[in-house]
Amino acid sequence: MFGGNSGNNSSSKSSTSTSVGVDTLIGRQTEILGDVRFTGGLHVDGKIKGKVIASADKAAALSVSEHGSIEGDVRVPNVVLNGTVTGDVHASQKIALSAKARITGNVFYRIIEMESGSKVNGQLVHDDGTGASENFSGGTAAKAEGGSDPQSDELSEARRVKGIVNG
Repeated sequence: MFGGNSGNNSSSKSSTSTSVGVDTLIGRQTEILGDVRFTGGLHVDGKIKGKVIASADKAAALSVSEHGSIEGDVRVPNVVLNGTVTGDVHASQKIALSAKARITGNVFYRIIEMESGSKVNGQLVHDDGTGASENFSGGTAAKAEGGSDPQSDELSEARRVKGIVNG
């Protein structure tokens, strides 16, 4: 993700993460007040007070260093977080939370990877691409507000455990 396109490197490890170079860098001493819309790769070492939104490109990626912070909602297909986000995070493809990652808000994800020490103060809501999001409190997000079906709750619990094990 970080470091750009280095050409054909046969010695590099294969990975399931999307490899996108950094097109935009927000430095440690920079504070942006307002929404940020971008394409490609965005790396944040500074502060953003506003929404961070990627284009419709499924390869767009956001990385936030341990010094970086965002106060606002994030809508980016691929997120690598080691800093803080205060707001909801919508990662339509994958989110990776490093050890120092802190989120105060809900996380909507398709694939999640969490290192020991990362913290989320909100709900984790799985989106399998069908539009029926499931959260870790059981059932679909819409059903979480309604009545409870024991068989459906058991299935949701099984999916939750599978999601934790498989990452």
